[in-house]
Amino acid sequence: MYKIAVMGDYDSIYGFAALGLSVFPTEDEESSRSTLKKLAESGYAVIYITESAAALLEEEIGQYREQRLPAIILIPGISGNTGAGIAQVKKSVEQAVGSDIIFTE
Repeated sequence: MYKIAVMGDYDSIYGFAALGLSVFPTEDEESSRSTLKKLAESGYAVIYITESAAALLEEEIGQYREQRLPAIILIPGISGNTGAGIAQVKKSVEQAVGSDIIFTE
């Protein structure tokens, strides 16, 4: 059975523990990098990561994008939505379909 993790600043992710997800608070770039690597190598199929933490790990997240697992999904943190999660979805859809079928006006 696959596992689901949530990582980012504590205030943004602690509520996910009530849903039964594994939470991994990170505070800086180094702890975010090591946590992401540990989760990816530990059998987590889905890793939710706050947009602020993901901004520090763009290169590492890009490496996992080409792999089937884990799926890394950006979520907004308590500081608000930066739009990075929507941009990632748009990029994934364009890559899969060949054009922007969701966000066209």
